[in-house]
Amino acid sequence: MKNALGVEIPEYIDGLGELQPYQGVWNSVLKGDVASQTVPTVLKAQKAHVSKMCDSLEDAIKKSQPFDGMTVSCHHHLRGGDGVLMQAIAILDKMGIKDITLASSSLTSAHDGLVPYVESGMITRIFSSGIRGRLGEIISMGKLKHPAVIHSHGGRVRDIMSGRIKPDLALLAASAADEEGNATGAHGPSAFGSMGYADIDARYAKTVVVVTDNLVEYPCVPPSVRQHFVDYVVTVDSIGDASKIASGTTRITSSPMDLRIARIAATVIEHSGLFKNGMSFQVGAGGASLAVAKFLREDMKRKSIQGSFMIGGVTSYGVDMLEEGLFKAIFDVQSFDAAVSTSVLNNPQHIEITCDQYANPNNCGAMTNKLDVVVLGALEVDVDFNVNVITGSSGEIRGASGGHSDTASGANLSVVVCPSFRGRLPIIMDRVHTVVTPGESVDVIVTERGVCVNPSKPNLAAALKKAGVNVVDIRDLKKEVDSMTGIPAEKKLGDKIVALVEYRDGTIIDVIKNVTNLE
Repeated sequence: MKNALGVEIPEYIDGLGELQPYQGVWNSVLKGDVASQTVPTVLKAQKAHVSKMCDSLEDAIKKSQPFDGMTVSCHHHLRGGDGVLMQAIAILDKMGIKDITLASSSLTSAHDGLVPYVESGMITRIFSSGIRGRLGEIISMGKLKHPAVIHSHGGRVRDIMSGRIKPDLALLAASAADEEGNATGAHGPSAFGSMGYADIDARYAKTVVVVTDNLVEYPCVPPSVRQHFVDYVVTVDSIGDASKIASGTTRITSSPMDLRIARIAATVIEHSGLFKNGMSFQVGAGGASLAVAKFLREDMKRKSIQGSFMIGGVTSYGVDMLEEGLFKAIFDVQSFDAAVSTSVLNNPQHIEITCDQYANPNNCGAMTNKLDVVVLGALEVDVDFNVNVITGSSGEIRGASGGHSDTASGANLSVVVCPSFRGRLPIIMDRVHTVVTPGESVDVIVTERGVCVNPSKPNLAAALKKAGVNVVDIRDLKKEVDSMTGIPAEKKLGDKIVALVEYRDGTIIDVIKNVTNLE
């Protein structure tokens, strides 16, 4: 069957079940064509004054009564510094547990060690918003038994609440916790900030284990995860390296070209009609995207603009804007910089939120639906404004869906920033190789060679032209770039589906086929 973008979608895949094709940004949700009822959470009872403390992580995992075919979930707030998941998988392997479904909120370079467990068949399914590094490469080559499912952050919450993902064991790293399982990422030697992605695992997993390297006196405050969801608590030597939360993609770029793109994007926002008191704003994790915040900050000061709130992944740069009074509040689902944890802890206007509140398409108060402006990055865009943030130039899985489609769907103005080419490879395609965010929800693409406005926004295009912005037709820009770089040869991919790209409503927006030339 074909979805609304003309992509052939299998009706059924062994190990994953029946599939539903993408039908448009809001069609399936508002028509009720996808699951909208939540599955019941697990009722738990415990006798009074029974200790939850375990002697070791292995002890806690044994008490969870692991079994073949189980689903293990975790969060990725420590990003490249996570040290808990690999410890747990090694323990499960030692116990002989097989056929594991891994359902992490995202997987990073810290999880390259999962490769042998995929190759051995111990891990057979993966649900995640992102897959990078060597793990992405071997999945791209078809070495995972069942196709991986790549969902958005909001889509993950929907998947768990609707029962598509059913966590049996949730391993929740915390930089501080008490003996009852009240836990936070806001303080402690390994502080990493918000625990917004962990909430859904705590609420829905059959067994919840809080893992900390900093056991504090009861009660642990502020309690990001609360004790009545937690079965066991264990202390370890280290939950990971918080200094590796920030990476090259979470720091403002120093590239002159990227800074030029960011400056143009800030000008687009200024003349969009939304640049006024009370505006809400989110910027993506890419270095060029973050640079837009730098210029926006200058513009807000120059025009004495005070915004309502910032949301999403939060950097110390966003905290600076809050403390300067440029925004009244930050709603923080994930901290992209360990330094943000101090603000989460001490500033009442820095509000930690769950991913359910942030981006779940199946609730009536998602913050993304109140968003005015979002700035996002891209690996590829196409002439229909579709965006790819998952697959690289060779077709390999190397990125993350994250909140890309969540924010684009809700924002009044979604701005994608990217260069017109990278390393002699054009970024504007006739059709992106993997659609993650549909062009229906993308308003503007900003490159160093011109600004492309979605034809559905003629008034915006007219306003930008009046302000002197170089607005160009995206097809004309593609021809210009192709004349400089040449048109690259088509990627040679196999016929095996190695991953499904799930839109935020649970429908399938694209499929990823196996690559044949990575080894």
